[in-house]
Parts: sequence; C-alpha cells; structure tokens
Amino acid sequence: MDRVVRILDVVLKNVLIVLMAALVAAVSWQVISRYVFSSPSSWTEEVARFLMIWVGLLGAAYAFRTRVHLGLDLLPKKLTGQSANALKLFTLGVVVLFSVTVLVVGGGNLVALTWELKQYSAVLGLPIAFVYSVIPTAGLLICVYAVEASREDTIAEADSSADTGV
Repeated sequence: MDRVVRILDVVLKNVLIVLMAALVAAVSWQVISRYVFSSPSSWTEEVARFLMIWVGLLGAAYAFRTRVHLGLDLLPKKLTGQSANALKLFTLGVVVLFSVTVLVVGGGNLVALTWELKQYSAVLGLPIAFVYSVIPTAGLLICVYAVEASREDTIAEADSSADTGV
C-alpha cells in the first residue's frame, strides 16, 4: 500500500503542476490576445474553467493527503491518547463516507448522465462527462488517502504505546 500511495503522490503532484501551468498559460494568452491583439481568444475561457475544476478537485485530494487542508483543530488539540485517536478515526470515517456518497457515487452518476445525454462543451466540443470525470476520481483518491492516513495514525499510535510501555 505504501508504494501505491507514494506513486499516487508523485503522479498527482506532477499532474497538478502541469494543470496549473496550463491554466496560467491559458489565462495569460486570454489577457494577451484581448489587450495586445484586440482579438480575444474564444477557447481560453472554457479551457481555464475546465482546468480550474480539475485543479480544485485534484488539489483538494492532494491537500488532504499532505494534511494542509482547512480544518478546525479546537477539539483535537484538547484531546490526547485514545480519545484523540478515536476522533481521528471518526473524522477519517466521515471523510470516506462523504467521498464515497457525494464524490464517487454522485459524481459517477453525473458523469454517466452527461455521457448518456451526449453533452459537449460549446467551444472545444469536449464531452462534459470528461470534464466531470474528475469528481469521482478525486473522491477515490481521497478515500485511498483517508485509508492510508488511518493506517499511518494506527501505526504511529502503536509505536508511541510501545515506546511508553503502555
């Protein structure tokens, strides 16, 4: 599992770098074509919108993995020992439940619906199902990362118990 997660980390990080670079390039070209050439490019707005969706959702999965996502830590800071570990596992369980129901199932249904209805983007002609496919993908990544985080926390808890002799 460690090796799979490390590979996912590297792939996701590199995909996010490429997507962000493409987003910056598209927006820069939009500004240049609009103000320098006085002929705004029609495709850059749609590309930027789609890239922003992908960066936002995949970035959320990466932020969850690296534990830099937003969160309230008032209660976790007050708890120690078993209660802190139980809260971490409960929180990860809620994250998995949300990811599965909303992102994987709901996002998967959205992808299937847009595919079935043959919806395409106005300018690029891309299937909207392709654009929305990032929703269940991000949900699966968050689930994998939540399982890995619970495993890491359980191992860390076992190590600290062994060190203290408890």
